[in-house]
Amino acid sequence: MSVEGIGARVTRKEDKRFITGKGKYTDDVRLHGMTYASFVRSPHAHAKIKSINVDAAKAMPGVVDVLTGQQLVDDKIGNLICGWMIHSKDGSPMKMGAWPAMAPETVRFVGNAVAVVIAETRNQARDAAEAVEVTYQELPAVADIRSAIAPGAPQLHPEAPGNVIYDWSIGDEAATGEAFKKAANVVAMDITNNRLVPNAMEPRAAVAEYDSAEEHFTLYTTSQNPHVARLVLSAFYNVAAENKLRVIAPDVGGGFGSKIFIYPEEMVALWASKRTGRPVKWTSDRTEAFLTDAHGRDHITRAEMAFDKDNKIIGLRVKTHANLGAYMSLFSSSVPTYLYATLLSGQYNIPNIYAEVVSVYTNTTPVDAYRGAGRPEASFVMERMMETAARQLKVDPAELRRKNFITSFPHQTPVIMAYDAGDFNASLDAALKAIDYAGFPARKAKAKAEGKLRGIGFSCYIEACGIAPSKAVGSLGAGVGLWESCEVRVNPVGTIEILTGSHSHGQGHETTFAQVVADRLGIPISQVSILHGDTDKVQFGMGTYGSRSGAVGMSAIVKAMEKVEAKAKKIVAHQLEASENDIVIENGEFKVTGTDKAIALPMVALAAYTAHNLPDGMEPGLKETAFYDPTNFTFPAGAYVCEVDVDPGTGKTDIVNFVAADDFGRLINPMIVEGQVHGGLAQGIGQAMLEGAVYDKSGQLVTASFMDYAMPRADDLPSFKVSHTMTPCPSNPLGIKGCGEAGAIGSTPAVINAITDAIGNNKLEMPASPDRVWHAIHQQQAAE
Repeated sequence: MSVEGIGARVTRKEDKRFITGKGKYTDDVRLHGMTYASFVRSPHAHAKIKSINVDAAKAMPGVVDVLTGQQLVDDKIGNLICGWMIHSKDGSPMKMGAWPAMAPETVRFVGNAVAVVIAETRNQARDAAEAVEVTYQELPAVADIRSAIAPGAPQLHPEAPGNVIYDWSIGDEAATGEAFKKAANVVAMDITNNRLVPNAMEPRAAVAEYDSAEEHFTLYTTSQNPHVARLVLSAFYNVAAENKLRVIAPDVGGGFGSKIFIYPEEMVALWASKRTGRPVKWTSDRTEAFLTDAHGRDHITRAEMAFDKDNKIIGLRVKTHANLGAYMSLFSSSVPTYLYATLLSGQYNIPNIYAEVVSVYTNTTPVDAYRGAGRPEASFVMERMMETAARQLKVDPAELRRKNFITSFPHQTPVIMAYDAGDFNASLDAALKAIDYAGFPARKAKAKAEGKLRGIGFSCYIEACGIAPSKAVGSLGAGVGLWESCEVRVNPVGTIEILTGSHSHGQGHETTFAQVVADRLGIPISQVSILHGDTDKVQFGMGTYGSRSGAVGMSAIVKAMEKVEAKAKKIVAHQLEASENDIVIENGEFKVTGTDKAIALPMVALAAYTAHNLPDGMEPGLKETAFYDPTNFTFPAGAYVCEVDVDPGTGKTDIVNFVAADDFGRLINPMIVEGQVHGGLAQGIGQAMLEGAVYDKSGQLVTASFMDYAMPRADDLPSFKVSHTMTPCPSNPLGIKGCGEAGAIGSTPAVINAITDAIGNNKLEMPASPDRVWHAIHQQQAAE
């Protein structure tokens, strides 16, 4: 085993280039003859396009061309699609409205592109875009769920009467209804999950080049899954044949789900590069990012929980309305259905669950996966309900959870998921100890004496990661398989290249993937290179999202390594005249157990390529490929506890202590895992206290800059206490569960539960700004 192998706190290999400014991002790409694109975007949330006059723009300095949505349609470029089919309760398919990359006739949200200017410089393109004259006939708009489904509401798409995309359900409605009839107590809540803007550090960008001699396209793009991008662009959007399109995702500065999808700008850049015969670059500015990057969350929910006389949960009933914005994005349909409702059992043994989800169109930016993607929304519902139930039933919130925990595995929930392993009590015990729960009453009293309101809040979350197996998700409507691929190349001198279909956009794959290989072979990670993000170099893969890189991507590495090791052992056994079963791998050598006979890895590799002395019938070389499809989702889980002080005079909340006890299964690199948790906690706390995308009634985004959209800063966050319990995952060879989204899933309800505990008012919507908290305090005082 290498000292840099599994479990080692190895510093990230890739950070040297990032912190020294040597990273190569899409906007760093410079091509000969490159032009720049600037989009003309609708200032209206809903309008008919009456005319577009491009004459003045075309006459401006440096302008190469001005292209419109109608030209895009005329060239038969396809509409954007949603790749996960959902059927309503009545069996009818979801109502997917047409989404052209640039609108030829109707715009449906502020920021909807209608034309693009291609010019010699970025500033020339922007200036000319201002000169494009568009005449609109403004139409009534609906900017929120309730307005969209109200009788007589303006209709966004003719395919979707009443603006309803689907009315879907899961669980046994009749059995759940019977459970409620027998309930000793029922807890009910109306819950809002606020809309968020992803705000990755690196804005989206695309550089497209068309080679007319080869009739070949190259696209550099900020993508979390370049192979899927190539597939969709070729198979559905009619941009280019798959074998005539290369997609490269170089260094990507954060994704959080928002860079999974194919966006209009990538399609237009490719199309425009062929139309103009020049490479085309587009880089989003921050305002464009606010207006056009897929938003997240935006649910309103009515939830009811039934308890028996012993405070055991006997039923859960949930109805959620989900805002999907003006169009259906690539995975949007799955987020409030199979990624949300299937997790509504939480960590609890609930025999009867029924959930109904109604998704709707509004004149807002499309909504899709954002860090956690459905799992944060489910955990927020469950953990707000559990905390509220504890208050209503007048029992300790930790003990109510403990009483209802699932304790026997595997466990089949009433909403599809089969939890394979876990120890929820262990996580809760670790969190209670770390927060010093027994000492909380004394700390509360001390805070009161100092004029502060102190509260404590819990969250026991569970999530489903890996998003697999392919057969299962296919049966649920997914348009692609969700396996992962790996090719292991052992070069003639013993260096190793790992070609993975996963993609890194901040997770540290170049380090952790190398650690898996180093652990198996006993070699330094400097001997291992990780290649990803280029469809011409790497075999087809599914990319990174849903905390799947470890559980699925690393498992594919293990499967390919097993093949490489088996072949290497055959070569060594042949050369040392030993049995294959007696060959072991230690410290970079293949040894005959119980002897001093050994061959170092570089010599084994050289033997494989010189092929002078190989077993009869063996092919030369040392390279193997594997495609890994898991047998189940993975189920990371944990217990979070938040302790806050609230100033009753101002409503300002300070987090004085935050504890996260997670079970991620086996940890490859604990330092990187802790970093992932810290980042997730920042985003979850940001949602709870600061962030919120707000539209006015006309569909204008009034939080379209960092002046209006509050992001968490260092002084908003405490020093987190992070710990880990461990139950290995039985459904993949490494025992990994995944860690990338947990912090964003478990933290939000813990914070809101703590604030509402402090102020004594359970009615508090996110973000819990000082103004909202102050009003909640005074509403409670008035009620008393």
